[in-house]
Amino acid sequence: MDLPQDIGTVIGLLGVCLVALLLVVVARREAAAQREQAAKDVASIKDEARDKFARAERREARALEREQAAAAELAAAAERERAARERWESAVEADRVAQQRREEADRVADARLARAEQDALALIAQAEQEVRAELEQVGGLGAEEARSELARRMTEQASNDAAAQVRRTEAQARRTAEAKARRIVATAVQRAAVPTSAQLAITVLPLPSEEMKGRIIGKEGRNIRSFEALTGVNVLVDDQPDAVVLSCFDAERRELAQVTLEALMADGRIHPQRIEAAYAEAIAGADERTLAAGHDAAERAGVSGLHPDLVRTLGRLRLRTSYGQNVLEHLVECALLAAGLAAEVGADVEVARRGAFLHDIGKALTAEEPGTHAHVGAALARRCGESATVVNAIEAHHDEVPMATVEAVLVQAADAVSAARPGARREELDQYVERMDKLEALVTAHAGVRRALAMAAGREVRVVVEPSEVDDHAMPQLAVAIARHIESDLTYPGEIKVTVVRELRASATAG
Repeated sequence: MDLPQDIGTVIGLLGVCLVALLLVVVARREAAAQREQAAKDVASIKDEARDKFARAERREARALEREQAAAAELAAAAERERAARERWESAVEADRVAQQRREEADRVADARLARAEQDALALIAQAEQEVRAELEQVGGLGAEEARSELARRMTEQASNDAAAQVRRTEAQARRTAEAKARRIVATAVQRAAVPTSAQLAITVLPLPSEEMKGRIIGKEGRNIRSFEALTGVNVLVDDQPDAVVLSCFDAERRELAQVTLEALMADGRIHPQRIEAAYAEAIAGADERTLAAGHDAAERAGVSGLHPDLVRTLGRLRLRTSYGQNVLEHLVECALLAAGLAAEVGADVEVARRGAFLHDIGKALTAEEPGTHAHVGAALARRCGESATVVNAIEAHHDEVPMATVEAVLVQAADAVSAARPGARREELDQYVERMDKLEALVTAHAGVRRALAMAAGREVRVVVEPSEVDDHAMPQLAVAIARHIESDLTYPGEIKVTVVRELRASATAG
């Protein structure tokens, strides 16, 4: 046996075993490393899934809160509607009972009046017999003379009775007329129970998703800066969680910004170039929105057959406000109120509706044409072929011309009711007082003016002058000078009427 050769073989086998052992160790280490990496990957996936689940739970919780808030609001609205319905039913029942009582009182009064008339006729007949006998016995009058004297006395008595009956009838009419007028106005207002139309200086746009807020802001705020610089409207993104607030006192700018932002959110692409394009499209579509607003208002008011110029002018009023009240919504409300009043009193419903819907249309043209809005609106309606009754209702709703029909009176009443409803109009008292003081101070700065009185909410100013400083010939020039001064230094809607008053008094005392 060759021993060295066997030892070499064993050594070779040992080497192979060592190499195999090393390979096994290396393989095990690699497997352990892979298992550790796999465990880390699984843990990372679990953490990510846990975070996503937590975010989904938070979104679901917020959605549930919103749903609960909406349900609570719906329940509150239903409760308010039920309470309003109950109040309306109780008011109707009370009105019915009051009407029955009035009818019963009228029947009792008529019965009493009939009995009183019968008693009066009996007394007159008895008095006639007594007077005839007395005249024949005491006065020595003949039958013809007695008959003439009796006729004279009876005529005088009948005239007195008729005058007393007229006074009683007038008193009763005054007592019932006021209650009936209140009932008619209340019925018309309840039938036209529309929401108040007071406007604010903000517009709230709901967001389709939370990520849209980041798109609107843009990288480092470049999108929102570009939007505000282009539209002139402030964009508030942090005031409400799911909405964007547009703030601006200019209603036209605010509408353009709203249309632009709605187009951008619908498209999804928001960057400075796209903002400029959407703003240009919003400006180009202004006339179309004006026509659509005019047609929509006419449809809601129930007025048809309007001239296209009237529809376009009405659409311009969608951006006009009066003491915070949207003028176009005010016209729709007035049309419904006037129609209800006309139906209650038996007047022409369509004429009252049409006159009330068009009565403030001149406010869209006062910056372009001279005159009050009533005069300008009546002229426009006359040019567009409206009837004389409608034109008179427009022109007379501020008593600038006499009212020719009962429908004109109803238009004025509907205008007053719509403007006086709680929440319809607003003006800060400090601003109002400051405006009046500024107007009076401007007028009193003229030489010879003793006192200035701002009247009719600043639409008219009465100027009292010193008679020793301003004579009769200088009054027209002073009125024109004051009017020009107001035009140059004050900003105001419509017109301001200037009336100069000069009064010279002399007194003496006799001792």
